Amino acid sequence: MKTNMDDIDKLIKDTLTAEEAKFYDELDEQNVLQMVWGLFRGKNKWVMYMMNFMTLVFFGLFIYCLIEFFKAEITFEMIKWATGSIVFLLGVSMLKIFAWMQMDKNALLREMKRLEIQISSLSSKKESH
Repeated sequence: MKTNMDDIDKLIKDTLTAEEAKFYDELDEQNVLQMVWGLFRGKNKWVMYMMNFMTLVFFGLFIYCLIEFFKAEITFEMIKWATGSIVFLLGVSMLKIFAWMQMDKNALLREMKRLEIQISSLSSKKESH
């Protein structure tokens, strides 16, 4: 299967211009770190910076609530600090889930662009015959 994909990639690159081939290569599959850094590019990078800042704030508040929970001696205060810990930990988790969903969306968009280039390349090749 790998050679078949390599053959298809070679066929597509043969029909593309140099600029299109460079763009096609940039759409290749990314590892996790490349996907994370990809979150900080584009129109909504300020949202990701804000979300990471809020994640740090929520995590700091989670640690504070956890420390206060272990200091508390009255059961009612322990319940309050435990509730705060859970709320802030849920906030961190939800922000991280959103970031992972954005990474998945970016991967899907990248694959859609690859398909568009492949269709365009193959249709131009078919028209030339």
